Amino acid sequence: MTTSGTAAFNLDLNDIIEEAYERCGVEVRTGYEHRTARRSLNLLFADWANRGINLWTIEQGSIPLVQGQITYDLPVDTVDLLEHVIRTGAGNAATQADLTISRISVSTYATIPNKLQQARPIQVWVNRQSGATEPSGVNAPQINVWPAPDGSQSYTFVYWRMRRIQDSGGGVNTQDVPFRFLTCLVSGLAYYLALKIPEALNRLEPLKQMYDEAWDLAAGEDREKAPDRLVPRRMYIS
Repeated sequence: MTTSGTAAFNLDLNDIIEEAYERCGVEVRTGYEHRTARRSLNLLFADWANRGINLWTIEQGSIPLVQGQITYDLPVDTVDLLEHVIRTGAGNAATQADLTISRISVSTYATIPNKLQQARPIQVWVNRQSGATEPSGVNAPQINVWPAPDGSQSYTFVYWRMRRIQDSGGGVNTQDVPFRFLTCLVSGLAYYLALKIPEALNRLEPLKQMYDEAWDLAAGEDREKAPDRLVPRRMYIS
């Protein structure tokens, strides 16, 4: 007996919708059933953004800072920033250095007396906004740095962000998820559809349990595998 020799299994949107409806005990017959399933799938992706860090959506980016400017736009599909540094001497192996910049709350930022003071930025407030398109334009997430960059050298804000999962797309599109999450994806969509299908109400509870179990397994695997190192902070009381 020989194996297939391939490891490329995936499901396009049509396959995912058909599998989810079959778990609900119904067949896909109309275009509306496809449309409502795509809507439920996009809502499922929004739920995943709230459940934790999706490692496959982490991307690195950078913003060159301008002297005296305190506010900068992030990519519109940014969910949140995970890490960030201020880079000086970028591109030169002898001078490049990544320096800590601490994230602060809006309350802390509001209490800064002089927000136009210039020096090397050491604090950043992440204004997440809605990331939606408004009548006046795109309401992109922003960062406010403090102090405002001075002109002593060039500064670059380097960050690692979690972006939104891409929309479900059309029937032949594969989804913006790793194969490890396919079972969770189908289970979640089946549960969401069962909420809207009267014939599937008797399957609602088992579908919910299957989704929760599939999420726990997938999310438990989709995590950092690096060891944690805890170092106590030494404090002295005089």
